[in-house]
Amino acid sequence: MREMMKGSDTTAGPSKILLYRPTGTGGVQAKATVGALTVTALYPGARGNDISIIISEQIDDEGTYDVSTVIDGTVVDKQSITNLAQLKANAWVGFSGTGTEITESAGQPLTTGADPTVATADYSNFLAAIEPYQFDILVYDGTDSTTIQAFAAFVERVSNNVGQKCQAVMAGDTAANCNSEFVIAVKNGVKLDDGTQLTAQQATWWVGGAEAGALYYQSLTYAQYPHAVEANPKLTDTQAQEAVESGCLCFIDSFGNVKVCTDINTLTTFTVEKGQEFSKNRVMRVLMQICNDTYEHFSNYFIGKVDNNETGRNLLKGWIVGYLNEMQANNGIQNFDAEDVTVEAGNNVDAVLINVSIQPVDSVEKIYMEITVAVTAESE
Repeated sequence: MREMMKGSDTTAGPSKILLYRPTGTGGVQAKATVGALTVTALYPGARGNDISIIISEQIDDEGTYDVSTVIDGTVVDKQSITNLAQLKANAWVGFSGTGTEITESAGQPLTTGADPTVATADYSNFLAAIEPYQFDILVYDGTDSTTIQAFAAFVERVSNNVGQKCQAVMAGDTAANCNSEFVIAVKNGVKLDDGTQLTAQQATWWVGGAEAGALYYQSLTYAQYPHAVEANPKLTDTQAQEAVESGCLCFIDSFGNVKVCTDINTLTTFTVEKGQEFSKNRVMRVLMQICNDTYEHFSNYFIGKVDNNETGRNLLKGWIVGYLNEMQANNGIQNFDAEDVTVEAGNNVDAVLINVSIQPVDSVEKIYMEITVAVTAESE
């Protein structure tokens, strides 16, 4: 969560993160027993072993006890009781037990919690659960090739068929070989200033958050990873170039900072209809923003509310032109004119056909300098 929310030195982090807990199999809930009281973590997992329970009698009220749930040294819940049956479950643990015989504890830890084994089917359940929600970036930080392929197929289907444009951020060779403008593959990780070394899979957390937080007129090319001191592993110039050519987003060391080499996705096969521009994530953000915003606006204000005649179609065109003019003012697109939008009646009585021509703006990434050196003033 911390890495996801960091953003970069030039862009913000995401405005919202949706989390999902795969059920898996074989998970164990951590437990602790203090006298007649049994405390059980609400969810399976080793994280439950970080929870402890403090029970102490109040000094000025004999028979009344404070029961505190503590995690990582922080009290996350505190209840005052005279009978164990008064305890109510909180966001971390549940309680069972009755009676006024309450045993004090300076900090009884929960134990035996174990993480479940998450299978491919559990990720399929996640994809089914997430589809109705709106999101820009989907992150998978694992290594299972089948799951990576499922995530790649999911974002392509949702983007092309459902109308919700999005991208997936993953790592590894399987992700790098997706050859899709909807998949971003992370090549390497980073070392943080506290000594923590993140793998490429773990670096998907930051990349996913940074990509979601970047605005359509911003690029992550040469964006700095906050609190990172070096790439992990460090890449030579040749290795970084090979990573970019293979469609991987990689980290490089630059003047004491760790930066994104080039903000690209895995699209490496270019055609006349889909050129190299589609491999740039800033360009993709422009295209996805237009699609998602127009879909939302039409759903809220036009569908079922506006007449399908010349007046109604002019209202559609007016909004699109105004929207794209605003995008052009923010340097998302360029050379746009109102004549680049046409709104016509469709084949059916309730259909409208809209054609829009746009030219996205990208960032300066390649600078070529030619310097003429003169030995003397006369030789000029």
